Amino acid sequence: MSPSTKNKNIQQIADRGFKFLTFLGAGLLLLIMLFLFIELLQNSWLSIEKFGLKFIYTNVWNPVKKEFGAAASIWGTIISTIIAMIIAVPLSILIAIFLVELLPEEISKWVRTGIELLAAIPSIIFGMWGLFVFAPFMADNIQPFLQSVFGNSPLFNGPPIGIGMLTAGIILAFMILPFITSITRDVFQMVPAVVKESAHGMGSTLWEVTGKVTIRYGFQGIVGGTLLGLGRAIGETMAVTFVIGNSHKISLSLFSPANSITATLANEFTEASDAVYLSSLIELGLVLFILTFIIQVISQIWLKHVKKQMGIQ
Repeated sequence: MSPSTKNKNIQQIADRGFKFLTFLGAGLLLLIMLFLFIELLQNSWLSIEKFGLKFIYTNVWNPVKKEFGAAASIWGTIISTIIAMIIAVPLSILIAIFLVELLPEEISKWVRTGIELLAAIPSIIFGMWGLFVFAPFMADNIQPFLQSVFGNSPLFNGPPIGIGMLTAGIILAFMILPFITSITRDVFQMVPAVVKESAHGMGSTLWEVTGKVTIRYGFQGIVGGTLLGLGRAIGETMAVTFVIGNSHKISLSLFSPANSITATLANEFTEASDAVYLSSLIELGLVLFILTFIIQVISQIWLKHVKKQMGIQ
């Protein structure tokens, strides 16, 4: 056997081994998700049998009477996440554009370091800062200002106590902003310089190049970073627990105390001595698992639709 043939056989074996390892990794991830779903389903079956679908849409959470409904926790999780995404995504894109297109490299690298350090701060620190610093600021300044501007709007009704849905959403936005910003910045830096230079050479302004070249080229990466931030926001626990108010009530007012699935689990899991109580909390975890999966599926379908409209392969 010639040396070239031997090297070719070795390369083929290495390629097969690499393909097997990647297949094993992907399959292992799917198995972990499947086993996690089965485990949650088994441990929450008592609650599922007792409450059925009523568990999803009822707003009763009374451990004394052994009556449980997840509506308030689901509502708080979804609304606080929406608030966080509305604030964080546009800011992240603007910051990334500023770092890549406008700021000199000597200064940009220091700002990037600050953003990365912000991402390294533990969530409990955000929660404590939110409770002791940001919530009083909200109660004294932001909430009275919003009430003076919007009057008796149901979204900004109630006493300005600082903690509540709006505060939780803003704290979540602070937490996910560095993640989305970092990924979006890296995506914008991958845009070929020759493409942007060609657009400028044709007379395009910086605004036109950013909108029609940079963002269009990195759209899929921006969506990926946004989904990463969404996953972080919807599953955040300690930061939300400190500032959301931990109240099992549904209110249209963003000033009212509320609850989330993760906050409920963090606050009450150690107190659940009754089997139904514990099973209901585990079913909350199952609901969060399914909710996250549904959001990811919808996001991927939407991404494919938008890419098709934009003509992106």
